[in-house]
Amino acid sequence: MTETTLAVVLGALFAFGTYLVLRRDVVRVVWGVTIISQAANAYLITMGDIAGSVPVLSHHGPPFSGTTDPLVQALVLTAIVIGFGTTAFALALTYRVYEEHGTIDLEEL
Repeated sequence: MTETTLAVVLGALFAFGTYLVLRRDVVRVVWGVTIISQAANAYLITMGDIAGSVPVLSHHGPPFSGTTDPLVQALVLTAIVIGFGTTAFALALTYRVYEEHGTIDLEEL
């Protein structure tokens, strides 16, 4: 049940992000790319085995039984930070384009 719910939510996020990327407004394109990247991060976290114990506390039980791989979480955390910076930069560039051209419509640019 949980896997099905996660698959539907991730599919909806990818679909909504793709819908926004195909719009004519530059801001919507930037947000679409951001939503797709965050959906990919959520996908990586869900595939990194949600259930499991914390590796630091694994000495209380059998060694390495059911621990979650922290590498996936570290990579996704890094991707979130880089994605935030990239989104801020893209929105700043979009504002600069609006100042120069007076529009953010891709057809008019």
